[in-house]
Amino acid sequence: MKIATFNINGIKARAQALPAWLDEAQPDVVLLQEIKSVDEAFPRELFEERGYNVETHGQKSFNGVAILSKLPLEDVSRGLPGDDSDEQARWIEATVVGKQALRICGLYLPNGNPVELQDDGTPVPGGKYDYKLRWMDRLHARAQELLADETPALMAGDYNIIPQAEDAKRPQAWLEDALHRPESRAAYRRIVNLGFTEAFRARTQGPGHYSFWDYQAGAWNRNDGIRIDHLLLTPTAADLLQDCQIDAEVRGREKPSDHVPVWVELDL
Repeated sequence: MKIATFNINGIKARAQALPAWLDEAQPDVVLLQEIKSVDEAFPRELFEERGYNVETHGQKSFNGVAILSKLPLEDVSRGLPGDDSDEQARWIEATVVGKQALRICGLYLPNGNPVELQDDGTPVPGGKYDYKLRWMDRLHARAQELLADETPALMAGDYNIIPQAEDAKRPQAWLEDALHRPESRAAYRRIVNLGFTEAFRARTQGPGHYSFWDYQAGAWNRNDGIRIDHLLLTPTAADLLQDCQIDAEVRGREKPSDHVPVWVELDL
């Protein structure tokens, strides 16, 4: 089973590029982020005519996540547990059944910028960075629940986290950014260290591997990228891991997203 994560930065803007990549790559399941569309306006027919079942958790103009699956989706859930007042569409999960069941969780983790700190260095309550870290606390709790279940599971998406210096072309430029601040990286490590396998690093080591290049300042042409799109596998899912790759060349195509697909193949 080939499962991909792809922040498309607007479904309307990617109405040609996304189907073209699907036709070429033929993933079985795709977790999309930043669809920037309400559910009713999402162009389901583009994907249903390609054999995909479609589930969305949309929001007008911002955020939004979706699942495309060539296999039936069961027990679909929307919204990250832990805060009923959170109206941002950043989490969707479902069970897909191949040779066995797999719980798939698609996420669009808050960016967190601008970083607003109090005099003691802690995030300003209610600020964007505070929201990011509180969201990650909720993610930690959901991750624990997934691990407690014997069903193989993965959490994939745009984490807006640069885990290590080697995951950025210019790490010094990101030191005070919400994507690479120590608190952000520590929160990410706490989740991974529960027992998850970060699929890409399980297969590929070293610098120079990125999943995002800004539209500004010729970042793509200079390969000035960062790796912020990740797939975390529970131990039972990690046992099924066969491959994990970044389709970096997609960034150089016509009307691209600033992110590219990252995918895993599992023996399912």
